[in-house]
Amino acid sequence: MMQKLEPLRADFPALSRTVRGGKPLIYLDNASTTQRPTSVVDAVSRYYTHYNSNIHRAVYEVAEEATEAYESARDVLARMVGVGDRRELVFVRGTTEAINLVASSWGRANVSEGDIIVTTEYEHHSNIVPWQLLAEERGARVEYVGVDDDGVLDLGDLGRFLDTGRVRMVAFSMVSNVLGTISDTARIVSMSKKAGARVLVDGAQAVPHMPVDIPSIGCDFFAFSGHKMLGPTGIGALWARRDLLEGMAPFHGGGDMIREVKKEGSTWNDLPYKFEAGTPDIAGAIGLGEAARYLAGVGLGSVRRHEEEITAHALDLLAGVPGLVVYGPRDPARQGGVISFNFADVHPHDVAQIMDSEGLAVRSGHHCAQVLMDRLGVAATTRASFYLYNTDAEAEALVASLKKVAGIFKV
Repeated sequence: MMQKLEPLRADFPALSRTVRGGKPLIYLDNASTTQRPTSVVDAVSRYYTHYNSNIHRAVYEVAEEATEAYESARDVLARMVGVGDRRELVFVRGTTEAINLVASSWGRANVSEGDIIVTTEYEHHSNIVPWQLLAEERGARVEYVGVDDDGVLDLGDLGRFLDTGRVRMVAFSMVSNVLGTISDTARIVSMSKKAGARVLVDGAQAVPHMPVDIPSIGCDFFAFSGHKMLGPTGIGALWARRDLLEGMAPFHGGGDMIREVKKEGSTWNDLPYKFEAGTPDIAGAIGLGEAARYLAGVGLGSVRRHEEEITAHALDLLAGVPGLVVYGPRDPARQGGVISFNFADVHPHDVAQIMDSEGLAVRSGHHCAQVLMDRLGVAATTRASFYLYNTDAEAEALVASLKKVAGIFKV
């Protein structure tokens, strides 16, 4: 196994701590949120200790420094995902807010009674619930592309929906947060665009883990979150084509998103500020910019290769765990560094609790994907998810802990 990224562990102070009476922390919940390198923590700290100020609203030196750092973060983030026009990149609180923004500002103006919004059975709730709310309000309906037994989307379903001529939006995850399945993004976008539908891609589990070039994807909207890519919580980004953003109504009203306010009405600021009402998470954006710089330094191609290899190692070892059911493709070339599993007669919370006693941090539950849980016929799973700082030894500790669970419950 190649572990060229292992020396980077020293950049992440949380990984050096112990838990549960002195056991080294083995952090395997990266699909939920990642750890932060010292450089990101320091960037946020410097803002608060050296140039804490609001942005865009003052000409004194500290405010100018804050504005420059905030806008520089937008630039580095745009470069990371291949966006040439920085006006198309809007800071939001995360993927959830980005999708809600599109469902509200674009959806209310473009979805009518009888229209169809298509999503998939393996979506996070944040890419289901906003569309359900919109469909209920507009008299539309939500349809779901099914997942086969290997955890792969059945694009025959998508074709049937598109053939109705009523699909206005196709919204899907580039990578499943539960199964790790990497969607056939190019084919989904091509099919949808040929049928005249708009396309939103949830990139929350993709941008941190592999090279992403948004323009080459060909979608209309793309959302991702900072806390899944080494950045702070409460910050993320929405990319959208400029012509669409120009035609969309603001999502929130308030300061900085206006050009002029009169008693009779208001006019809106230029992009992207039209969608950034009020004082934003300045520190979060600065931290996210630093996270993007860090990942650029590592190289997302290297991150992808590392995760593919450690996932292959883990899947190979997991095959030897008695009674373990693993969901998803079970093919590291077709999935990100996410593995979900169950023992038939052991509750996932019990599995996670025993693993926690060994120092392993994994996630148990429905992972905000209850539609997928219904498809799998389970209430919950246990999930281990890897990132650039995880090692072969940690994958081996995962398997050893699961064998202990199997022994305890005699599966």
